[in-house]
Amino acid sequence: MRNRTSPPPPPGPDLLRPDQQPPAHAEGGGDEPGDLDDKVLAVRASEGDEEAFAVLVRRHSGRLLALARHLLGNRADAEDAVQDAFLSAWRRLPEFRHGASFSTWMYRIVANRCLNTMRQRRRPLPLDSVPEPAAADADSSPPRVAESDAAAAALSQALLELRPELRVCWVLRELHGLRYDEIAQVVGSSEQTVRGRLFRARRALTEAMGPWR
Repeated sequence: MRNRTSPPPPPGPDLLRPDQQPPAHAEGGGDEPGDLDDKVLAVRASEGDEEAFAVLVRRHSGRLLALARHLLGNRADAEDAVQDAFLSAWRRLPEFRHGASFSTWMYRIVANRCLNTMRQRRRPLPLDSVPEPAAADADSSPPRVAESDAAAAALSQALLELRPELRVCWVLRELHGLRYDEIAQVVGSSEQTVRGRLFRARRALTEAMGPWR
């Protein structure tokens, strides 16, 4: 067992593939890593158990990759952000406060990396980075389909124009369903600040999408 005051060595690249699927998760307790909850796995990983950390990666990478794609707009940048986040988490596991949720801790690391990237560059978000419009009926007319595509493009542009701090709060709330207190932990602000950012984000998006209502 490794000394928890020093981080374990970084895992190999195969461990950090964000497209890996989680293993079947059995109910109840057990000694197999796939049967354990996040807190136990995090303790084991902080002691150098690479298999425990691999389970955490597979268990959470899907949601984290979705978050990064919503914020950064493309899969390549999102995969880079998630992989960097897991490498950072592996090195910082001795710092993890086990009273907190591991998933919230990972959301925070990924969100911070995405925020840094968003502040460094401003480029249009592709349409797959925002919620898709409702599927058109089979007999929808071409003008209706074109209008739906144009509305999605308008939403993409409106999200782009939000300040990064507003965008991350909106995505975490509206697309990932986090509670206000969870978002506050992720972004390192108070719930009151989160509510204010969400209010401004929603108001800006409502005004931008006014012509499409």
